[in-house]
Amino acid sequence: MLVLLDLSAAFDSVDHDTLLHRLQKSYGLNGQVINWFKSYLRGRVQHVRLSATSSLPSGVDYGLPQGSVLGPILFILYTAELLQLIKRHQLTPHAYADDTQIYGFCRPSDVDGLMSRVSACIDEVSAWMKANRLQLKHAKTEIIWFLSTRRQHQIPNGLVRIGSTLVQPVVSVRDLGVHLDADVTTTTHITAAVRSCVAVLRKISE
Repeated sequence: MLVLLDLSAAFDSVDHDTLLHRLQKSYGLNGQVINWFKSYLRGRVQHVRLSATSSLPSGVDYGLPQGSVLGPILFILYTAELLQLIKRHQLTPHAYADDTQIYGFCRPSDVDGLMSRVSACIDEVSAWMKANRLQLKHAKTEIIWFLSTRRQHQIPNGLVRIGSTLVQPVVSVRDLGVHLDADVTTTTHITAAVRSCVAVLRKISE
């Protein structure tokens, strides 16, 4: 069972003070190093421009600068506690920048127990995120069960509770640019790749 969590504006929600505190207490960064991070995060301003008119500049107290190598690394350090929380539920976390996933496995006879553990885990994940100024979008969280082709009939078709929302498992998901199928094949990914290639070849021929 794979759960792909959906966060709302994750990079824009990071609290600078909390991040700096964790860099010091959890990772032992002090002195010139922590001052460098303070300089990198603080003192930024933003404004809105429409044609030739601009709003007054406003200080940016939250969020990580995007487009840099540091952004994804700092976000992972900011949410490292979350990965330990997931492991306490005997589930496996996987994080890449702001893409956070939870997966676990069981025998077909233990499906109900796994679903209960996942739901309880996500309840704690949601509470942790809320306490750390992050927002988990329950309705957009995706769930998929993986089984071999000959065991597809054993896939649970019941809804899974994600927070206050009941989510229907899907048969295919797109994860970091790769399409994953519930029957552990690459059919959907190959189809998408061929479709994209045909579209490019059509443009070339024109």
